[in-house]
Amino acid sequence: MILAAGLAACTGLGANFQTPHVAFVGLKALEGSFFEQRLEVRLLVKNPNQMELPVNGLDVDVELAGEPFAHGVSAREFTIPANGEAEFDMFVTANAATALIKILGSDRKSREAIEYRLKGKLSTHLGMGRSIPFEEKGTLPIASIIGKKSHKTD
Repeated sequence: MILAAGLAACTGLGANFQTPHVAFVGLKALEGSFFEQRLEVRLLVKNPNQMELPVNGLDVDVELAGEPFAHGVSAREFTIPANGEAEFDMFVTANAATALIKILGSDRKSREAIEYRLKGKLSTHLGMGRSIPFEEKGTLPIASIIGKKSHKTD
């Protein structure tokens, strides 16, 4: 029985587990040069599961307008309630030059909102060393970069 319980813990969260949804809420520049910027990203994580999700870390790659933009790793711990959501801030390092050139060269409509892609993994206390991969796409209004909170995910 002990072996069976151990195997059940190792298998993770079960067949009914749904991947959490991760979306941008906002972005704030902290410091940097033309080649590298340090940014604070505000993310929203929605947990569609019937159990709370204890997160002990996050690793994320960010694309803006189809271009690699930033990468960040956070060891911040927080819990997302069952069928709930949590917002949190994390720091990322960006090379914004390529994305900014593409944005500035685009038509006016695409300068009002920018497409993003978040790809990474949430590390949890569930199971044995459990990490949950995620990938989300959406649009981020340019106004949210300068302080307004707004997002749309697909």
